Amino acid sequence: MADDNVHFQNCAEYAEQLVQLGKQFDNAGLHQPQPQYLRRKYPVTPIHAVDQLLQQRIEIMPERVRKPEWLKISIGANERYTETKRIVESHCLHTICSSGRCPNMGECWGKGTATFMIGGNICTRCCKFCNTASGKPLPLDADEPTHVAESIALMKLSHAVVTSVDRDDLPDLGASHWVRTIREIKRLNPDTTVEVLIPDFQGRKELVAQVIDAQPEIISHNMETVRRISPLVRSAAKYETSLEVLRQIAESNTTTKSGIMVGLGETPEEVEELMDDLRRVDCHILTIGQYLQPTHKHYPVAAYITPEQFALYREKGLKKGFQQVESAPLVRSSYHAEKQIHFIQKEVK
Repeated sequence: MADDNVHFQNCAEYAEQLVQLGKQFDNAGLHQPQPQYLRRKYPVTPIHAVDQLLQQRIEIMPERVRKPEWLKISIGANERYTETKRIVESHCLHTICSSGRCPNMGECWGKGTATFMIGGNICTRCCKFCNTASGKPLPLDADEPTHVAESIALMKLSHAVVTSVDRDDLPDLGASHWVRTIREIKRLNPDTTVEVLIPDFQGRKELVAQVIDAQPEIISHNMETVRRISPLVRSAAKYETSLEVLRQIAESNTTTKSGIMVGLGETPEEVEELMDDLRRVDCHILTIGQYLQPTHKHYPVAAYITPEQFALYREKGLKKGFQQVESAPLVRSSYHAEKQIHFIQKEVK
């Protein structure tokens, strides 16, 4: 309190900001150097206090779970990968493939497919599992819908997947930008089916309705994880809000899809409970994949789920009534999304 250079209130304000951002931190309160007569009684100096704190942190840090063999993949590259990369970069586009450090990027780009991310590359939320940059986004690019649609035409995609960052900074949370993008894709690519992975729009039904009215063939919104863990890793989204978004989509007779990660510390019983919740709102398609920690700063992996358990999840999901369940360690929301064209065609028939 006597430090007239760095005031205590500066530390308090900084700590408050860290709390609001959901950042974990430690605090080492360092006192002024002690008089000689006190040092014999209280031998802990500031440097010793820091050292003790670090030792405590090292001792309680969980041992990092080793990545199993079934998750080790080779990225690889071919001419199609290079061409996809060129198209994405030349149109100044963002993809969740690269910003999310997707393990399937080499495979998907090698086949000429990519999941486009609209609304910029800075998210207004800061989920503990996500590698997308967070902060104050730039203004929307008015030409982005056309650039995305043109890229889809150049790639000759029969099924296009589009997602976005959260834009809580905008009055309509980015809904109108979504509508323009979907309509532009359909205008330039009339034979291409469109799948969109949307945010929760803070549960505002009129904004979700705008996306539905643009008539993409599949609308997806990810639950991300089980009910118990959701508030621990999602910065603003709420479990019940996500369920209501999916209910609204399903009630519009649009093919409804959701995805979750496992390996965050959930139990098989909790995964089944989540499946039941999704079936109650009539979700049609479910994807289940292994959570992979993007960096050491993100939420740690609690366990690597075996391929056998993923197979069990798929079997359980189909028995509960999902029309399609993709469940494997490397499955992501849009992984092999082109296969779902057949599901759409079956519904049309």
